Order: sequence, then structure tokens, then C-alpha cells
Amino acid sequence: MSEHRGEFAVEKMCQVFGISRSSYYDWLTRKPSKWALENDVLSQTIQDVTEQTSSRLGSPKLTHELKDRGLSVSRPRVARLMKSMGIRSVVNKKFKVCTTESNHSYAPSNNLLDRDFSAAQPGQKWVSDITYVRTLQGWLYLTVIMVYLTGKLSDGR
Repeated sequence: MSEHRGEFAVEKMCQVFGISRSSYYDWLTRKPSKWALENDVLSQTIQDVTEQTSSRLGSPKLTHELKDRGLSVSRPRVARLMKSMGIRSVVNKKFKVCTTESNHSYAPSNNLLDRDFSAAQPGQKWVSDITYVRTLQGWLYLTVIMVYLTGKLSDGR
């Protein structure tokens, strides 16, 4: 309305928008509320934390970070401010190691056990599996071998 005061009368614009003229003038001179001032501080802090963390934090973790900085704020309020600022957390997919080369011309091995783990004599049937474990030193390989002894699984205990 302030931008169009030269074109239209304030009284007419107030009638069109369904507000009283005194409300409009009151709104012009009104100071920002305590809530609005707090939201300005929170918005700036959220912007700073988001830049520092490369947009990795969602509203729950961002709320904890703000509380650690001494600001009293709820998660829904942080989420609402993030949404109004257009801030979303960046989530990367978990790294998955591809261990199987499927694009080859080799025929699959025959299933010799066909889930029949009973054995006539000790050590006749062995089963193993391998997996990768990520550590601070890099990838470690873990292999598990199980031996079937006359129909009972022996895990070394």
C-alpha cells in the first residue's frame, strides 16, 4: 500500500483490503515484536551454522547446535525458519562397495549343497562368506568359515 499511495487514496485501499485506516497507520509505525527480533537473530545464526557445516544438518541436529550456542529454540521453530529461508539439509547416499562383477561371460557355479548341510563325516562340508569393514586405516576384509560336523554347525565354540 505504501508503494501505491501516490496512485490511490489510502482510505480506498484500506476498503479494498478490508482493513481500517487506523490499523494501517498503526502498522506503519509499529516496532518489530520480540518474536520477530528473535527470529532475525535465529535466522542469521542458522545461516552461519549452515554455511559452516556445508548444509549437512537437518532441523534436529541444527536445534542441538543452536542450544549448544546458548539459544533457546524448539525443533519445529528451527524447521519453520529453515523452510522460510529455503535451507534444506544435504544428504549423500551411503557409499556402497560393489564386490560382484556381474558383467562377465562366466557361468555361475553349481549349487552343490542345495541347502543340505548334513554331513556324513566331520569336515565334509564347509561354508564361507567375505565382507568389507571400513576402518580409520582403510578397508579390512573379514572372512567367516563354518564347518559342518555330522549335521551340526561348528562355529569354533
